Order: sequence, then structure tokens, then C-alpha cells
Amino acid sequence: MICKDRVVAVTGSGRGLGRAHALKFARQGALVVVNDLGIARDGTGEATASPAEEVVKEIEALGGRAVASPHDIATEDGAEGLIATALEAFGRLDVLVNNAGFLRDRMLINLSEDEWDAVMRVHLKGHFLPLKHAGRHWRAESKAGRPVDARVINTSSGAGLLGSVGQGNYSAAKAGIVGLTLVASAELGRYGVTVNAIAPSARTRMTEDVFGETMARPAQGEFDAMAPENVSPLVVWLGSADSRAVTGRIFETDGGRICVMDAFRHGPVIDKGARWDPADVGAAVRDLLAQTPEPEPVYGAT
Repeated sequence: MICKDRVVAVTGSGRGLGRAHALKFARQGALVVVNDLGIARDGTGEATASPAEEVVKEIEALGGRAVASPHDIATEDGAEGLIATALEAFGRLDVLVNNAGFLRDRMLINLSEDEWDAVMRVHLKGHFLPLKHAGRHWRAESKAGRPVDARVINTSSGAGLLGSVGQGNYSAAKAGIVGLTLVASAELGRYGVTVNAIAPSARTRMTEDVFGETMARPAQGEFDAMAPENVSPLVVWLGSADSRAVTGRIFETDGGRICVMDAFRHGPVIDKGARWDPADVGAAVRDLLAQTPEPEPVYGAT
């Protein structure tokens, strides 16, 4: 019960990873706002509250408390409505898990502007706006002298950290979430808020075409390394009071693995102390590259 009575809002929690997070938080004592539009995995189709409502029923069957949120968190009103739902239902907000997203995969030269914009909207804007409104609430609480011990867990991806062939829009959005996480961690820390991100791998309807045969379920009794439920324990811990010293970090996680990503850091440097001549730059760059490890390959590269 490491999150007992903490109020948690999880976006995109009607299915997949979000559903697993919502259920795990509930099992750990949290009060949960289940947010989902109920649309198709590519973001099309009519919105329906049924997936979120089904998860609420599952939580209530466990003896927990939850409410459904039908808000489109990639809009200003929707993001504000998500935070308001938590405050109206439970009187507070302690944890925001930004998880909602969908795919529009295409090679770059075939990628349409609409496919680019749609993925940027749901992933990057859909992280920014809930984070903005949650941050405003926590700032107001802090300035009013009320103690804040809040958490934000964003959802990036290995595609955002290393790139993924055929997913230029998704990779760019997920890389943007890493940058947003670092900035939010620095800006919101003064109000008692930590901000971290995960880069998960799991079997969901969004990834079934990406991973192919590796998504197959194992034989009965064997550990299912691709189950979305494997990711949720890290998310729940990051949402707990115990994680208050951890912020601005990116964790890759799948199966039984947790990896702290060693993101961009200053590496070897050559300082000439004067302006470079272009003819001299090549030798300097080759020298620097010889002192650094090769970058890890882009997912799907041959």
C-alpha cells in the first residue's frame, strides 16, 4: 500500500499500459482518475467513455475508488478538466501519469503533415497541457502554505531515446517528452513536485505491429516479459512518497529490467581558444569521436 490515499490521474488508461498502471495504483491504495477517449489505436473513430468506465468498474471490484475522465487532454479545456475531475472527486491531486498516445507510422518521405501533427498533438501536447494545469494547481497549493509532495511520470519510448525506423513522428514526439521532463523537473521542484519519465516496452494494441513475433505470449507458467503489468511497479513507485529524492530521470523498463538512461552528457572537448578554420575542424572532430563510444543503433536500422 505504498500509495495509500494518494490521488492519481492516469491518461490513456482505458487499455494497455495505462490500464495496468491504474489497476496497480488502485491495488497500492491510490484513488484513481481513469482518463481515456476510447478511440482507435491510430486516434480515429468516435470517442466513447466505455474503456475508462470498464477500468473504473475493475478498480471498484477490487474494493478501490476511481472515477472516469472522458477529457481530451490534448486540448486546454480537456487538460484543465482532467485536473478538475481529480479535485472534485477526491479533493486533491498527488500524481499525474501522462501515458495517452497513438501511432501513425510511416517512412519519412511518405509521412503526411496530418500524420505528423496528429502524433505530435496526442503525445507531446498531450503531455504538456496536463502537466501545465497540474503544475499550476501544485504551485497554488505551495504558495498557499499547504504541503505538496507531488509526482509526474511521463511516458517516452526507446524510439525517442535511440530513434526507430518508420516512426519519425513518434520518435520526435517521444524525444520531445524527454526534454519536457527535464525542464519540468527543474521548474517544478521548488513547489514539491518531482518529474520523471519512463521508456517502456510491452505488448499493447499500439505495439503489436512494431514488435511482431516477440509479442507472442509465452507458454502457461512462464514469465511473460512483454506483459504491460511488468512496467507498472516502477510507475507506482515513482508515484509514491518514497521517490521524492528522484527527479529529472529517464528509466527504460520492460520485463524484469529497469535501466537508468545515461542521456546527453558533456563528453570530450577540444578548446582552441580562438576561432576555428573549417579546414582544421575535421581532424578535431575525428579526435573527439575516437574518444567516445559509438552511438547505439536506431531501432529497425539494418
